[in-house]
Amino acid sequence: MGRLASILALLLFMPATLHLKAKPNSKNNQLLVTADGTVTVRLHAPAQDGKANSCLLAYLAEVFEVNKSSITLVTGHTAPFKKVHFDTIEEATLRQVLTQYQGR
Repeated sequence: MGRLASILALLLFMPATLHLKAKPNSKNNQLLVTADGTVTVRLHAPAQDGKANSCLLAYLAEVFEVNKSSITLVTGHTAPFKKVHFDTIEEATLRQVLTQYQGR
């Protein structure tokens, strides 16, 4: 039964997706979550040559305590509104971490 449970857990794992707004050229990196759930990430890096996107992925990896390679920028490569996919985090875990940043 242990093996079957492990297989079912893998099949039922639903990776998380985060929609956010990035604000480059900020004084420091900061994650903000408003009362309505809107996520804004302030980034120290400038919005040129992919620096802000790279900074975003590195910062999210730090916040969610995962490897940077497990995070993918899906949309918004050249726009402030972005969609980020986490390979190793479930939606519930994502929401739990975000609640720690709400109202900051």
